[in-house]
Amino acid sequence: MLHWSLHTRTLPLRYTWKISRNASTEKVNLLVRVGREGSAGPVGWGEAAPNVRYGETPESLQTDFARLLSAGLQHVGEEQDLQELLDAQQPAHALRFALESAFIHYEAARRGQTVGTYLGIDAAPGVVPTAFSLPIMEPEAVPEFVRTHAVARFPLLKLKVNQESGLALLKALTECLPGHPLLIDGNEAWQEPDSLLQFLEQAQMLPGLQVRLLEQPMPAACIEGYRYLHARIPFPVFADESVTDTADFAEVARQFHGVNMKLMKAGGYRNGLHILEQTRAHGLQTMLGCMVETSLGIWSALQVSPLAQICDLDGFLIVRDEPFGLVQETGGQLTPQAKLPELDLANPTVI
Repeated sequence: MLHWSLHTRTLPLRYTWKISRNASTEKVNLLVRVGREGSAGPVGWGEAAPNVRYGETPESLQTDFARLLSAGLQHVGEEQDLQELLDAQQPAHALRFALESAFIHYEAARRGQTVGTYLGIDAAPGVVPTAFSLPIMEPEAVPEFVRTHAVARFPLLKLKVNQESGLALLKALTECLPGHPLLIDGNEAWQEPDSLLQFLEQAQMLPGLQVRLLEQPMPAACIEGYRYLHARIPFPVFADESVTDTADFAEVARQFHGVNMKLMKAGGYRNGLHILEQTRAHGLQTMLGCMVETSLGIWSALQVSPLAQICDLDGFLIVRDEPFGLVQETGGQLTPQAKLPELDLANPTVI
């Protein structure tokens, strides 16, 4: 019989992480461990990063986990059994990913396979370039942030923006790093397309601005607004919040030019692979993103990185004193460890 445990981990951040809808100085993530009870054999680990955008909290995920134990989680023997249990119980997406990835990591180790091989991915992750995100801050703080965190080493920079200071932040960043490719992330800050187009028209006048894409500038519910934007906007628009675990991809293609798939939103490797497949099938560009996560969550995402055109996997770099060191970053390039070891958890809370 398998033994499952859930561990909470408080993650202080290196700086205030501010996006258009909230700000935080720490995150509380959950780590799932699974292994054969009473055995020194292989174990699997997975990470859940609760997302307040979808009503997820550490407490609600703990409740979901307890409910899954009561429903027979410990009696799962095959991945299909796990998928059927998760389909029946419908836990939060982030917890579902943690559970599924922990089991897949365990099963791959038990079989002596890489995670990619187990998932049917032909290419190994290798060394992966990542974007690096700058939070919303006072525009005058941008030069010091750029210097302190040496952000010029990353091949892409993502700038979080809102309506109030977005233009000033873009101006400050392009003055520091003219010509550096940027991703602009609005996190649903604009409520309608015309004010967004006005913002972009002003932004295009900034010397040195080079935009690779614009990510989810309006709420997911603004379907007609995105359709209106699609042929009018000067940059590719990527869906984030508009594509969670399910989506009508024909409709997504009428609104967007690409999709940012996050395993925490998708609810697992299997559905994440389905989303990437459907994204490509509908002629859309593929992007692989993350939440604020330890290197465990980023290591997991890197296993599917060969299937994405753009990777935005910097969540562990936001964490102060990242605890596991499963991924190394050098010159904006990420290198994952070949295998997941047993993790050393310093005084976690376990349920």
